[in-house]
Amino acid sequence: MDGATIFTFAVYLIGMFTIGIIFYRLTNDLSDYVLGGRKLGGSIAALSAGASDMSSWLILGLPGAMYVGGMSEIWLPIGLAIGAYLNWQFMALRLLRYTKVANDSITIPDFLENRFRDKSKILRMVSAVFILLFFAFYTSSGLVGGATLFQESFGWEYTTALWIGVSVIILYTFLGGFLAVSWTDFFQGILMFLALIIVPIVAIQEIGGWNEMIQVTGEMDPSHLDAFAGTSAIGIISLLAWGLGYFGQPHIISRFMAIRSEAEIPKARLVGMTWMILSLFGAIFTGFVGIAYFAAGAGAEPLAEGAHETVFIVFTQVLFNPWVAGFLLAAILAAIMSTIDSQLLVSSSALAEDFYKGMLKPNASDKELVWVGRFGVLLIALIATFLAYNPESTVLELVEYAWAGFGAVFGPVLLLSLFWRRTTRWGALAGMIVGGLTVILWALPEGGLFDLYELVPGFIFGGLAVIIVSLLSAEPEDEIKKEFDRAR
Repeated sequence: MDGATIFTFAVYLIGMFTIGIIFYRLTNDLSDYVLGGRKLGGSIAALSAGASDMSSWLILGLPGAMYVGGMSEIWLPIGLAIGAYLNWQFMALRLLRYTKVANDSITIPDFLENRFRDKSKILRMVSAVFILLFFAFYTSSGLVGGATLFQESFGWEYTTALWIGVSVIILYTFLGGFLAVSWTDFFQGILMFLALIIVPIVAIQEIGGWNEMIQVTGEMDPSHLDAFAGTSAIGIISLLAWGLGYFGQPHIISRFMAIRSEAEIPKARLVGMTWMILSLFGAIFTGFVGIAYFAAGAGAEPLAEGAHETVFIVFTQVLFNPWVAGFLLAAILAAIMSTIDSQLLVSSSALAEDFYKGMLKPNASDKELVWVGRFGVLLIALIATFLAYNPESTVLELVEYAWAGFGAVFGPVLLLSLFWRRTTRWGALAGMIVGGLTVILWALPEGGLFDLYELVPGFIFGGLAVIIVSLLSAEPEDEIKKEFDRAR
């Protein structure tokens, strides 16, 4: 790799470390470490939520899927855009308000325990277990993306690249907590956005323009231009259903809880959705122009078999000078880091707030809890690294499973807890367990109805479990009902 590329890349990394060190000095208690003291402005929250949501999937996974499947993969980003909008529109304000009313809850398990007055702590325990389980897979997807980046860019062995990527990400998350994560995500979101706009525009111009790209792609395989080619009703529903997952992603909805005032939410929604839609278009066109540029041979040799998720990386190497290439490679690392840091933070908060303080040491000091959270970051990162050791893993497959898990476990429970007064503790518990187990078991068989994305049955069965068990169990206490009305 050229020295200029390495220099640009290094400047970016130093900047991220500097932010971690700054916010290390501003982190005084667990609320600061986990939720930034609820001080986020709307724009910071929006780009932080978007960057932590999209991850390496946006720059590696989605372009790779478009490169392989053409326009038939368009249903996935459509589903995501709809789901993200509905999440901002219906959950953001209500969750911010209710978590403040419910004893100033700072994590999802914390909120569920306070919402239902669960003195048994079973809701906290079950939700924390699911968070740790699915985030191990989700975080490992980012580590695979980081290892792929370092492997392709520097020519390192996969294992070496994996450990270097882990070390980079752990350092600033370990130090700075939520504020470091949110501010780095803000800058990383801008970097990702610019990269996803620049790369497809330059690549399309290099081929000879939009019409030439469409013609070359159509001549290679007309099905690449057809959104319905090679798919089925189950396939389209499965791709659109990714949008359901937004209602249950702890690392995204924690941004709603951290916004400093309700008045910031409309601005945050506008900024967040504009960033997301334009970034999705950039990722879609990066993969689509890759078909003409690489697969059809209009610009360069085809990518190696199984290397479809490197299409963005290869574009940076063949289209740009070393200084710009370094900036674009940093954007890939930004996409990876912006999600992993958020996931590690939510996982560490589950260990510190929900296991250590909630079950082992209720009187633990704030300083003690912050350090438990920091060492939780190390622990979860090591587990995720072990899961990422298989170089055959793909980013999209790992994200797909974890996304379904969170969407089914927490989505129905949170929506009904926020909007249905009759929801009970036992209904919430049943919904989480049924939703999580459905995702795990549905993924085992293959063929027929089981080709349906496991998030769909998980979300439906989880929601039905909440409703049915809530109706069969005793009504919530008057105190819980009054708090619900206050939150409205």
